[in-house]
Amino acid sequence: MKLLSTNGHLGFAPLRPDSFHRGLAELPDVIAADSGSSDVGASPLALDYSTSPLAWQRSDLEQMLLAARQLGVPMIIGSAGDSGANSRVDLYVKLIKEIAEEHQLPEFTVGYFYSEVPQELLAARLRDGTVMPGLDGRAPLSVEDLDVTDRVVAVAGVHPFIELLDMGADVIIGGRCSDSAIFAAPAIRAGFEEASSYHLGKLLECASFCAEPYGGKESVLGTITNEDIKVKAMHPDQMCTVASVSSHAMYERSNPYYENVLGGQLDMSNCLYEQFDERTTRVTGAVFTPTDPLMVKLEGAGRVGARYIGFAGIRDPYTIEHIDAVIAWSRAEVVKAFGEAGYSLKFHRYGIDGVMGPWEPHPVPGHEVGLVVEAVAPTDDAAEAICMTATRQLFYARLPAVKGTAGSVAFLFDEVLRAKPACSWTLNHLMPVEDPLELFPIHTTHAGVSPRGLEGSR
Repeated sequence: MKLLSTNGHLGFAPLRPDSFHRGLAELPDVIAADSGSSDVGASPLALDYSTSPLAWQRSDLEQMLLAARQLGVPMIIGSAGDSGANSRVDLYVKLIKEIAEEHQLPEFTVGYFYSEVPQELLAARLRDGTVMPGLDGRAPLSVEDLDVTDRVVAVAGVHPFIELLDMGADVIIGGRCSDSAIFAAPAIRAGFEEASSYHLGKLLECASFCAEPYGGKESVLGTITNEDIKVKAMHPDQMCTVASVSSHAMYERSNPYYENVLGGQLDMSNCLYEQFDERTTRVTGAVFTPTDPLMVKLEGAGRVGARYIGFAGIRDPYTIEHIDAVIAWSRAEVVKAFGEAGYSLKFHRYGIDGVMGPWEPHPVPGHEVGLVVEAVAPTDDAAEAICMTATRQLFYARLPAVKGTAGSVAFLFDEVLRAKPACSWTLNHLMPVEDPLELFPIHTTHAGVSPRGLEGSR
């Protein structure tokens, strides 16, 4: 069975047509892509939007849909529109219907499932005494967590995808789900071992991230048999090597050898990676262990407050040397004007430790430093005023050896800029369920032109 992974994050950057069409020439049995990520932060989930332009998302969906219908194979999308929230699923279903109508595609079945979890359901489970353990050091879920949460999604496994394939879906638009499940589901349904299926899904989830040299959005082909899995780069200048494939298997996890999904754990600790040909790596040895009870991962996000951004550039060596004192002056002036509580004020010091902050091992200042001032407060007016005060006070900071009245700080622009509201992750918990489909309502609809409609259009 062949699975074509078209894009590591559908819509985030447009897929590359050349490698995509090379993948189509391999006659894949499934065309699939992950469309979600928590890398983009909590805001898309909390505020219910997509980080990518609609045109980019539509373009990827259009190219995949036309190819899938031409080949007569399933098209599968998971974690629609970044967050996998219900509105993102509805958006993608709508786009599929519009594209099908535009191209006068013969009628086909669209399956989709939702992943949002009503907060009242979670509150009711808490009242019933259900314990939902936290991940990564979080305490068990509490009512207080729900109070600061705007939206919650559950992370699906392979189950709704398999159910929709069984129902005859030609195109599947999934809510939030495990990345590997998008690719593992059709393989498991076809009778292949869970271990190999999930491992292949893990390797394909980010498309050409598992290949070298780096090429962000190139297509990659995965093949699964009863003996092994293989991953092959579709771009002619890329290779799936033992190093690139095995390193991607360890990507984005606290323990590089384990992948947890709804229903079990994938163990990759004893896998064997072999170079099959110049652009293909062969993998064997994964083990999958079912888990009981079933635990669904919950992701929740909430709005923190309005946010404004200011920017100041510093070139004066003496001011850079005393940057901590300059920031302390600015912060003290904000406290005088607004008090010490009810807002958040951060200074990001690009040129010293702006990327890694306190984790920076070598905080040696460059010859110039950019200060990004970030203010978060309950209202736009308050956030703007705090950000404006903090940014302008950088200009007035008094240092012992400074005799001039200006020139130590330059403003990229005079005003401070309104950003999207600040949001945070509020839930990262596990919820016990009896049925793996319990939190994922399944639906089908039709797209394209019915046979009768096609006759009428001739």
